[in-house]
Amino acid sequence: MKLIKAHAFGNDFLLLEHGLAPADNRPALARALCNRHRGLGADGLILYSGTNPARMDLLNADGSYSEISGNGVRCLAAWLVDLGSMPRGSHVVIDTDAGAKRLELLDRRGTRMTLRAEMGQPEEITTATLDVDGEMVKVVTLRVGNPQCVVLGDVTQERLHSVAPRLAVHRHFPHGTNVELAALDDAGHVRILIWERGVGPTEASGTGACAAAVAAMSYGGAGRDVSVAAPGGVQRVEWREDGLYLTGWAELIAECQWRVSLDDTP
Repeated sequence: MKLIKAHAFGNDFLLLEHGLAPADNRPALARALCNRHRGLGADGLILYSGTNPARMDLLNADGSYSEISGNGVRCLAAWLVDLGSMPRGSHVVIDTDAGAKRLELLDRRGTRMTLRAEMGQPEEITTATLDVDGEMVKVVTLRVGNPQCVVLGDVTQERLHSVAPRLAVHRHFPHGTNVELAALDDAGHVRILIWERGVGPTEASGTGACAAAVAAMSYGGAGRDVSVAAPGGVQRVEWREDGLYLTGWAELIAECQWRVSLDDTP
């Protein structure tokens, strides 16, 4: 079973052709492959088919379903660009459960490719105050293809581990949610920490960067073109009339073969 490993700012994924994945227990396959110590290690498994256009389905590290990943779609696009030896300025279209995403190759340096993705319009943007085990937490909720919950204010690891795991499974979100802590340094710069649904803390998140930017633009005084800094690096988010644009790089790491039977995994 041949897999590709790629990452975008430390948010890493395994790419597997759809037809190579056993149909009977793909969540178990995702858990085995993404295990950091007994598998290849990743935040998620992307099953893909086609080249351009392509189709992707995403399973989180715990085997749960996700509609889309902004970094994941960029990792897949980087692999498709490499397969097709596409020149700068080329476009790749990837169909997801959050709609088709069109990505433009802006630059390539070795196995690292900078792409701009058309992420569509954010939806269902609203505020709420949620009871989190007795603590009242003000949040911005929205969808950027997947559910997001942004807490504007303190951005510390202590705060992330205190509130984000509980928000991610809060009853307000029947299907769970991604959580970002976000702080506005100035009108053009946002800092975030991320807790991804089905994964936990991640070094970066494409949709999380988009969600935090929209929250800061809508309720924090940010401009419509911001840099969003996560532990893994900085992405650019633009909110134009026709939707969100996410710019950043993705890097191909390895081609590898999975040799373990699922029957042999714990």
